[in-house]
Amino acid sequence: MIDVDLAFENLPAWAAYLTAFCVFMGAFLTLTGSVGLLRLKSFYERLHAPTLGSTLGTGFILVASMICFSVLRQRLSVHEILIAVFLTVTTPVGFMLLGRAALYRDRVEGNNNVPESGKYAKFKPVQEPNPNDNSESV
Repeated sequence: MIDVDLAFENLPAWAAYLTAFCVFMGAFLTLTGSVGLLRLKSFYERLHAPTLGSTLGTGFILVASMICFSVLRQRLSVHEILIAVFLTVTTPVGFMLLGRAALYRDRVEGNNNVPESGKYAKFKPVQEPNPNDNSESV
C-alpha cells in the first residue's frame, strides 16, 4: 500500500505536469461530450458526443493514472490497460446498439425524422388494414 502524502511528494515534476495535463484533457473531453448531449437536438445526434467524450476522456484519465502510478511504484502499472480495453470496446458497441434499436423503432412506427441511409433505407412499415374502412370495391 502506498502512503498518499509521501507518494506525491516523491512524484517528479515532469510526471506531475504530464499527469495533470492528461487529467485536464480527460475532464475537458468528458465535459465536451456532456455538453454535446445537452445541446444537440435529435437522439441520433446525441449518440455521437457522449461516446467520444466518455471514451477519449476516460482514456486520458487512464493514461494519467498509468503515468502517476508507474513512476511512483517504479514499475509498469497495467491495470489501467485492461480498463481501457474494456471501455474502448463496450462503450461504442453499447451506443451503437442503442442507435440501431431506436432507428428500428422509429421506422416501424413510421416517424419521418429518421436517417435515410444504411441497410434499412428502403424499409417501409407494414400498415395494418383498418377494419372500419368500407371503401373496398365488391
